[in-house]
Amino acid sequence: MGTLDGEDLVSELRSQLLSLARRVEELEKENERLRSRFSSCSCSKAEDLTFSTDISVSFEPMTPETKQCKEFLANQKMVPIIGSSFDPSLTCSTNPLKEDEANAADNLCMENSAEVSMLEKTEEPGYHLRSVHQYARRYVALKIMYFGQSQRFYGFASEAQMDPTVESEIFRALERTKLLVANKEKSQYSRCGRTDKGVSSTGQVIAIYLRSKVKGNGRNNENGKSRFGENYEEEIDYVRVLNRVLPKDIRVIGWCPASANFHARFSCLGREYKYLFWRGSLDISAMQKAVKKFIGEHDFRNFCKMDAANVNNYTRKITAFEISSCSKRFDENELCAMTIKGSAFLWHQVRCMVAVLFMIGQGFEPPEVVDVLLDINKTPRKPQYNMASDLPLILRSCEFEDINFICSSDASRALHEHLKNEFQTHMLQAAIFNEALECMSFPEASSQNLGKKPKGHVPLMMRPTEPSFEERLAKFNMKGSLKS
Repeated sequence: MGTLDGEDLVSELRSQLLSLARRVEELEKENERLRSRFSSCSCSKAEDLTFSTDISVSFEPMTPETKQCKEFLANQKMVPIIGSSFDPSLTCSTNPLKEDEANAADNLCMENSAEVSMLEKTEEPGYHLRSVHQYARRYVALKIMYFGQSQRFYGFASEAQMDPTVESEIFRALERTKLLVANKEKSQYSRCGRTDKGVSSTGQVIAIYLRSKVKGNGRNNENGKSRFGENYEEEIDYVRVLNRVLPKDIRVIGWCPASANFHARFSCLGREYKYLFWRGSLDISAMQKAVKKFIGEHDFRNFCKMDAANVNNYTRKITAFEISSCSKRFDENELCAMTIKGSAFLWHQVRCMVAVLFMIGQGFEPPEVVDVLLDINKTPRKPQYNMASDLPLILRSCEFEDINFICSSDASRALHEHLKNEFQTHMLQAAIFNEALECMSFPEASSQNLGKKPKGHVPLMMRPTEPSFEERLAKFNMKGSLKS
């Protein structure tokens, strides 16, 4: 009889375990269904989703009782081995979960849910999923002003991995104002020029897709014109919004709708640079004679920093080159400016041309040295010389067809007030330095030393030369073949 009772007990236990195994399988299916619903849920808040308590099964740690039951079922070959989702607490006859273990399981479940939610909502910086659906967007050109005298920026472009740059500050402002609808690549971003550290601009231009307030009607047609005509008051005041968050040495001074095929660099018809300098003892007439030699289409490889890996055409066209007075004087010295216009410029081209002109103005070189340097057959290698300083250089304007920048009256007033305050601040600083000069006594410079060649000066055509373009290109190709 005792034997029969033992067999009945084993049979009853088997029956309970089979029932338990079926229940676990049902719970696993329910768990997978809830996981599928959760992963496809577009809700932005995890707490809005109501979870079944059964979902915690999949995160339950394996207890000794669980392991014994699994081993028994495996030995009996009645059900396959079940994963860690087996929950012995569901039998109500074995050792139940302790309260702290249950809480730990619930916490693990919620942490995983949050991680899934974050993965589902992973976004690029500045890219907002809901803004794509809720807001219209439009392609616009922005006119940018910035000042490099503080040398706070590592140039305009961000490719050199140095921060901050003017470009990085602009994108931070776009993200802060929620105007950015995609990352840099997806927003069809382009810039007109890449100015160096220390260089300023009053007319840099970028193009980018931004959020628009006018839905449907704000779309630009092929010519860049807006469907709502010239009624720009309906649109976001991009100038005012961005200038509120930009640093004080960067300002947006205008915006304009642009066609989808507009490119800030390749659509530019011409660029104008201005270089400021004090006249001192420079021979302006000799410099005037030299600048005329630059006008026209020439190969400027001896007036730039050569980039053989990316540039193989060094022919550029200069349409105008003038030297004029700025009508500002200090201590019997006159402020002057070189104004250079051209369709496009090479890397450091303006600063190299100015450097050679200064040598001519100081009497170190004749004006005809420009002809010699422009003749690449006679001078295939660039003589070594230092570029002119970057601080007095200004990218003054960029010319485009059918791009007319606008600025609201409110934004214009705020911009004018900002620039006036900055001007007054720098005038005060200049007055402080002038006060310091007046407190000091210095010996007068001898007129016999003005314009005299320094003992260490070596004529350009007698200096060591840099590698030619062909030599640079051959070296670059050799490196590429060795890597491959």
